[in-house]
Amino acid sequence: MSWIDQTLPFAPLDFVGIALLIGAWLWIGWRIENPSPGKPSVGMIMDDYRRDWMKEMVTRQPRMFDAQVVGTMRQGSTFFASTTMIAIGGGLALLGNTERLAGLAQDLALGTAPAMVWEVKILIILLFLANAFLKYVWAHRLFGYCAVLMAAVPNEPEDPSAYPRAAQAAEICVTAARSFNRGLRATYFALAAVAWILGPLALIAGTVTTLAMLYRREFASHSRTVLLNTGS
Repeated sequence: MSWIDQTLPFAPLDFVGIALLIGAWLWIGWRIENPSPGKPSVGMIMDDYRRDWMKEMVTRQPRMFDAQVVGTMRQGSTFFASTTMIAIGGGLALLGNTERLAGLAQDLALGTAPAMVWEVKILIILLFLANAFLKYVWAHRLFGYCAVLMAAVPNEPEDPSAYPRAAQAAEICVTAARSFNRGLRATYFALAAVAWILGPLALIAGTVTTLAMLYRREFASHSRTVLLNTGS
């Protein structure tokens, strides 16, 4: 056994897996938000629809439908923030009882790693969940800002401030949705990090699967094809 194997509780493959996890999370987020001009992501396509929505909202009377849509998005961000907080609480409880987790892993023939190894694995999951929670909370607040801006749009389309305020509401809505989507991606990769409990190969497989799923949904899904079809 080498000196590194004697001093480090993680194998080189563990470091490869965690580097791949973080790199994939950062890369897919950048790729979705900065796509090539000829191949926009679903997120970018939806941003254009949100801007069109706010333009249509100016002339829609009454605007109850628009208020309901924003309310639904706020409820969605609230739901995910609440469930993420519950998951964080469960992870913190498990973090204080890693000896039992290590014993369970030994019973399942997953190895006899020290408690510190399990603490690090759980901590990585918690970091992703904490990032997701903060994104959901910020998205919830931004959707609230969007609702206020929508309410500030004059009822008369001829008013000079009608369309500028609608454009402001659109950009706030775009920012809120972007924060919500970042929270979702962090949640996905937190689930991928759970696979590390089974070992580094499971972590790598979970990361690659998550990355492929996100890429397909954003750049090669049927829903993207539908969104690009303008009907012309």
